[in-house]
Amino acid sequence: MPTTWESAQRPPPLVAPWAADGRTGRTPRTGAFGAPTYTRRTMPNNPGNGFIDLRSDTVTHPSPAMRRAMYEAELGDDVFGDDPTVNALQERAADLLGKEAALFVASGSMANLVSQLSHLGRGQETIAGASTHIVEDEQAGHAVVVGTSIKQMHENPDGTFDLDELGEAFRDPADPHQPITGLVAIENTHAHSMGRPLSLAYTREVARIAHAHGVPLHVDGARFFNASVALGLTPRQMADPADSIAFCLSKGLSCPIGSMVVGSRDFVHRAWRGRKLVGGGMRQVGVLAAAGLVALGDGPDGMIERLAEDHLNARRLAEGLAAMDGIESPGGLAQPTLGTLDPGRAVTNFVIFRVRRDRTAFLDELRSRGVLLVAYDHGTIRAVTHYGVTASDVDRVLEACRAALHETAGRTPAATSPAATSPAATSHAATSPAAIPTPPTPTLER
Repeated sequence: MPTTWESAQRPPPLVAPWAADGRTGRTPRTGAFGAPTYTRRTMPNNPGNGFIDLRSDTVTHPSPAMRRAMYEAELGDDVFGDDPTVNALQERAADLLGKEAALFVASGSMANLVSQLSHLGRGQETIAGASTHIVEDEQAGHAVVVGTSIKQMHENPDGTFDLDELGEAFRDPADPHQPITGLVAIENTHAHSMGRPLSLAYTREVARIAHAHGVPLHVDGARFFNASVALGLTPRQMADPADSIAFCLSKGLSCPIGSMVVGSRDFVHRAWRGRKLVGGGMRQVGVLAAAGLVALGDGPDGMIERLAEDHLNARRLAEGLAAMDGIESPGGLAQPTLGTLDPGRAVTNFVIFRVRRDRTAFLDELRSRGVLLVAYDHGTIRAVTHYGVTASDVDRVLEACRAALHETAGRTPAATSPAATSPAATSHAATSPAAIPTPPTPTLER
């Protein structure tokens, strides 16, 4: 019999997704108290599950090769700098991008944060696109932690901003009323333009303008390798104009945790100090870095070249959706022309669209058919292809979308206000327990 203390500490029962609809007949996984655990098999590369999860490429699970490498990883204390697996990962990342040094950090947001701490002094200003992650989705860390402001740039539907406007955005250091411009940041791929890759020519021009003003260029490359693969360029070519690059291991590269910050030795040293400042010092973290070494490898277990499959699957999904009555252009940066969804906008692993239906009802119908998509900005829906999702899975998603459109016919979109379509509002609508039976997670995540 459980003690009174055990009864008080027992978590409330959770309804597992396969138990909720009774379709699969599986027994829920249980924890110490007999209640279902939070470990749910929602990925298509796990046998016996009923879900295809396209909410984000952050839902990926590590490959078998990664799991073996993690199990066998040689470890040390990374705060002392003697974890050999972390050191090897940092050397590999620096070499791959043609820079002097690299730093392993816990997340993409931390990567951007320590990069700003390295580049900027308090009271300085960054020039960045208005919709970028560093502006919208990092809790104003630039202000709260770094002590800096951001000059927000109007963006074009290809994720760029006007170069003449960029030249005019630098502050006058002789004017005591203005902050001093200390950094230019671009996002590649650019999420809100449906994951568009920024061209090498554009990146070079931005770097040229920044350097002419004595300011470094930082690339928020959460999906940097998606851009590299989509443009047919090497990571070294893509990174060459930038002074620093941050890229995620835990998105398309399918690692469980982590991001990398890459640049000069002096820059990385300052970022290393910044990592410690924000609580990012980790000890025997080679167990995680091992997955990154596999992902960045050249052999058959590497994850970079495989990203081309995700791009093909995204285009397959966009083409199928575009043919359906009830699916339309997302508008905004993702596709400024209204009307039919343009599959040509899907050039990496993002597909963003709008439904002429009640969005919540449509997403609920998809979930009941074993498909998870996510509510995105301004009343749109996002699907992200990734490791573990096959062409046949995409076809199943399309079948589910047809059925969901049929079931929700006549349910027109609910009137939305700017507040209702803010990132915070769409995040809550997409991920509340009533919509998806998992702990709430942000819609616009790293």
